[in-house]
Amino acid sequence: MSITKMDVEHVAKLARLDLSENEKDEFTNQLNAILKYAEQLNELNTDDVAPTSHAMPLVNVMREDETRPSLPIEKVLLNAPDEEDGQFKVPAVLE
Repeated sequence: MSITKMDVEHVAKLARLDLSENEKDEFTNQLNAILKYAEQLNELNTDDVAPTSHAMPLVNVMREDETRPSLPIEKVLLNAPDEEDGQFKVPAVLE
């Protein structure tokens, strides 16, 4: 697979970039060099490699859910800047 100058022009148009002819040629060469480098991965034998989503094994460390009594409403509302009828009072966001 290779990138053509038309491909670069198309992507530049989508990105609303105004590229000079020199820049179009330069980006075409750079993108083709990247693809050529990535094609080297096809030479690797990956038959015995298990598919992974991460390079390192990840394990979630989670505690068991435990039911506990809630804080009393009076204690919770001590942190509220304003309260009304046992609830947090906040500024109106709708008129």
